[in-house]
Amino acid sequence: MKETTEKIRIGISACLLGQNVRYDGGHQQDRYITDTLGRWFEWAPVCPEVEYGLPIPREAMRLVGDPQSPRLLTIKSRMDHTDGMLAWADGRLKSLAEERLCGFIFKSRSPSSGMAAVKVYNEAGSAVKKGVGIFAGAFMKRFPLLPCEEDGRLNDAVLRENFIERIFAYRRWRDYESRDGSLGGLVSFHSDHKLLILSHSPRHLTALGRLCAVAERMPLPKRRADYVALLMEALRFTATAAKQTNVLEHIAGYFKTRLTAEEKKELRECIALYHRGLVPLVVPITLLKHYVRLQGEPYLERQVYLQPHPVELMLRNHA
Repeated sequence: MKETTEKIRIGISACLLGQNVRYDGGHQQDRYITDTLGRWFEWAPVCPEVEYGLPIPREAMRLVGDPQSPRLLTIKSRMDHTDGMLAWADGRLKSLAEERLCGFIFKSRSPSSGMAAVKVYNEAGSAVKKGVGIFAGAFMKRFPLLPCEEDGRLNDAVLRENFIERIFAYRRWRDYESRDGSLGGLVSFHSDHKLLILSHSPRHLTALGRLCAVAERMPLPKRRADYVALLMEALRFTATAAKQTNVLEHIAGYFKTRLTAEEKKELRECIALYHRGLVPLVVPITLLKHYVRLQGEPYLERQVYLQPHPVELMLRNHA
């Protein structure tokens, strides 16, 4: 599959880029985001509170009331900004829709931008971590397919890999739609991603295959819409060691008559070490890519699974 070299457009809470927009006039720059991810992503910064019209610095706010539909109140003066924030968000989301984003990184714990587990206070002053920031909730409702994550959760290697993998998958989908969009292109896209999908959800792989069947009578626009919705749902499932091992063994099966006994033994041991958590996924992947290059297996050569994101990100280097 042909990859574009253009940077991927990602929405982000502006404070994570080092912009001094927080309530106290400071920022929360994340060097991994700016210095590492910034090599492949370009940013669409958003600060809901400032763009909505609040000053810098400003009175701190928090979520209050029902965790399912909390209100956004200033802590001391108890001024309610919920309706104003939602009205602003409606217009901002329309402008973001034109930017063709492929994901969003939110500031964790923020009453406007927190994606999950934001504190929601009751009238007695006690809190439960069950809220979603006002803007973040509106964004995820408006763009349910886009990969979204919080800065804090990116410190978890598994969550980080899953999030970035979904971003690159969604970008490839966007490229397919803009470059082709045909049924043949959809079948080709699915063929490229079969093993990647298998590593997340075998059940979804079967369902996605049915959507690509030529005999399936369905208008192409609906077929594409159903496919990408199911694809992004599949990729949200964690690619566990057990599922990854299944894919690795599946790939190894293509070489069972082409390798020497010693080579097959080495490959089995390498996969077993990964399955036991003793080496990272990159180790068996590197060995399998070596055999793919040597043997020239066409089906495996096209598999996104073998390199779903830039190797420089080292997302498969954790054990």
